[in-house]
Amino acid sequence: MYVTCLDLEGVLVPEIWIAFAEASGIPELRRTTRDEPDYDKLMHYRMDILRAHGLGLKEIRKVIATIDPMPGAKEFLDELRSFTQVLILSDTFTQFAQPLMEKLGRPTIFCNELLPDAQGMIVDYRLRCPQTKLTTVKALQSCGFDTIASGDSFYDLAMIRASKAGFLFRSPESIRKDNPDIPACEEYGELLSLIRGAMA
Repeated sequence: MYVTCLDLEGVLVPEIWIAFAEASGIPELRRTTRDEPDYDKLMHYRMDILRAHGLGLKEIRKVIATIDPMPGAKEFLDELRSFTQVLILSDTFTQFAQPLMEKLGRPTIFCNELLPDAQGMIVDYRLRCPQTKLTTVKALQSCGFDTIASGDSFYDLAMIRASKAGFLFRSPESIRKDNPDIPACEEYGELLSLIRGAMA
């Protein structure tokens, strides 16, 4: 039995931190896992910037409420779920994901947790488990599942490489160039075809 594991941001919905960077006028927050492979370094960088500007969870969630899935994303997900189990593996946070999952038809998502203080300032975060995406893919495989994985960032490469089949989707040119052996595509229809082909 197959489980298809998908990244969330950049694949199904726009990058949350980029949307917040634009809304807040803080261009430094545009940095994502596409740019920084060290997740802990990236998160502490973000928390330092938020603290310096007095911004917290309330302000970020207000922006998230305005974000819609990428055009065609829900239809892609509905079609994919018609022939395979789907699990979204994201490095986002439960506090960010809920309204986005509603707009995508409530697919299953595994993500991380923010730790805000009483004023809603983000003071830390908790990963669901170490190397969250790779660990989850290996756990699924230990239960007898074959995994297919797709994502767009540095943080997706491990789960893609560990899976029976894996694909880059709308990845930056730098990641595609550094990983020429991983098939890459830009359109949902093409990704559906690649996944179907991997299951054949």
